Amino acid sequence: MSKLSAQRLEVAREIIARYPDPRSALIPLIHLAQEQDGYVAEDAMEHIAELVGCTPAEVYGTGSFYEMFKFHPVGRYVVSICTNISCLLLGADELLEHAERTLGVRAGATTADGTITLEDVECIAACTLAPCVQVNYRYFPNQTPGSFDQLVEDLRSERVEDVPPHGTLARVRQHVDPDRWAGTGTAPPPTAERVPGPALPSGSGAAR
Repeated sequence: MSKLSAQRLEVAREIIARYPDPRSALIPLIHLAQEQDGYVAEDAMEHIAELVGCTPAEVYGTGSFYEMFKFHPVGRYVVSICTNISCLLLGADELLEHAERTLGVRAGATTADGTITLEDVECIAACTLAPCVQVNYRYFPNQTPGSFDQLVEDLRSERVEDVPPHGTLARVRQHVDPDRWAGTGTAPPPTAERVPGPALPSGSGAAR
């Protein structure tokens, strides 16, 4: 477990500077920590808390809402098999059983060589590609036991170019110029009176 490296600390400070409230940067900072270690380490959560002015519990509370964040070591590849209705009807349960048998682990565990963590997940929004598998959140559609075995072989041989190590959200990091505010406009204007919203039509029944 480790704090953010010097390089990632520089990126973290750039990210924080985009937001009027530093705590608004929590999600991208948690991604940054997971990119570094493959999961979100305790020391990294403490470091993020220091940077944005909150507690480590708040960092964990925010990140643990999302399935994509892991708070314990995982394999180089997180292989997620969808078993929701569309995938289920087209053989996902059998595919998951096959994966558990051939990998030698149950869903939620990591193979002995540390390469693959197997997951049983809910809908991954790829119903037309069922049964669908994700590897580090990259899609591999229309899987069969045979194609799954080939995918595992390719992963172990590092022949799958489109799948970076777990935690890598994107291959190109976003850069926002210092004169931009939260990546959506120019730098923040001086404090001003709040602009009122549009008037409600008469008879709308809105509370007075």
